[in-house]
Amino acid sequence: MRNDVMKAQPVFLGILLFATTVICFGQTSSPKPAANEEAIINLEKSVTEAYKNRQTDTFKKYLDKNYVGINAEGITKVATEVTGMQNTDLRNYSFADMKVVFPKAGVALVTYKTTVQSSAAGQDTSGTYNVASVWAKRWGNWFLISHALIKSQ
Repeated sequence: MRNDVMKAQPVFLGILLFATTVICFGQTSSPKPAANEEAIINLEKSVTEAYKNRQTDTFKKYLDKNYVGINAEGITKVATEVTGMQNTDLRNYSFADMKVVFPKAGVALVTYKTTVQSSAAGQDTSGTYNVASVWAKRWGNWFLISHALIKSQ
């Protein structure tokens, strides 16, 4: 009888190890990345639409209080972006090659190309731009913390 128990122990331990491994791997799966990517893309489109329509309050609600913008004119803060929005006529825009990565929990980096028909302070700014935006999740909401816009040559 003792030999039967000793033979059964390794089998039991093997089954227990296998079951534990399956349970552990099942618990490490992350939320649906596609859903998270789509949410960030929608936020990026929403902030652009608010900018286009000069909806100051809506636009500002997406920006983090420590927001930093980067463009050909230099580095901007929230107030500068709002002033620029009032002097910009964004007539049309499109997005291409949008990609979202999550370098760590609560941080999203979205990159894409945008083609715009626009003018700023009376000068034509139409063209194709390379864009990178960083979003951070704080207090349960996503906020834009940095946005870089560089015109393609």
